Amino acid sequence: MAGLWFAPLPAAGQGKGGGKGGPKGGYTAPRAGDGKADLQGIWQAWNTAGYGLEAHNAATGIHAGKSFVVDPADGMIPYLPAARKKQQENFEKREQLDTMNHCYMTGVPRFTYIDFPFQIFQTPKYIEFISEYAHMVRNIYMDKQTHYGDLEFWNGDSRGHWEGDTLVVDVADFNDQTWFDASGDHHSNALKVVERYTRTGPDVMQYEATMTDPQTFSRPWTIRMDLHRDTDQYPTLLEYECHSYFEDDANRLGSR
Repeated sequence: MAGLWFAPLPAAGQGKGGGKGGPKGGYTAPRAGDGKADLQGIWQAWNTAGYGLEAHNAATGIHAGKSFVVDPADGMIPYLPAARKKQQENFEKREQLDTMNHCYMTGVPRFTYIDFPFQIFQTPKYIEFISEYAHMVRNIYMDKQTHYGDLEFWNGDSRGHWEGDTLVVDVADFNDQTWFDASGDHHSNALKVVERYTRTGPDVMQYEATMTDPQTFSRPWTIRMDLHRDTDQYPTLLEYECHSYFEDDANRLGSR
């Protein structure tokens, strides 16, 4: 039987902004029990960022899409020359090299905009993101701001704090195995990500992430997009068991 994640009950004031002025366009987010902006719910990016963060044409397994890079202004990821060459090589071998095709975790920020929703649970000390993809969980520690420094994680180590109604998450301690999208956009284990989550309406949240990695990029760069809340009467995450189709095909062909 498929497992289900049920959405938390709305916090006080859920569904109506209150008060004067808000962080984005005059909207004020509902409050959680501790008075912070309530980000709870099931959210999903309805866009093509998971296929490619830069503007790109359609290709096998890739939907065409616009750029989500807002800085630099040209919409391009500011790769160092050798890193750009590696991205192009990754793209040509994406079916074999993309670790998502082998059911590994996505990394960050890719966690947020793949074609699977994720659910946010919120307490004063911890904020938890649970993805429908392959049982992924991100724990954001709100009362500890120091990273481990000597460990590597697929989804990094997340430390959060509030800036007004915006949840700011500092993520570090990555390995170098994950990509930003299915087009081979990559990083080293020196990657650091700063994410910003801000509700801009009852059912919309703005997501922004800034990436810094001097081994791969000539400068920091930023993406921005909207996330949309599941407004179904009974919103749930469904269970998704990942299967490595590339490995399955290799085994099938090898057994002929």
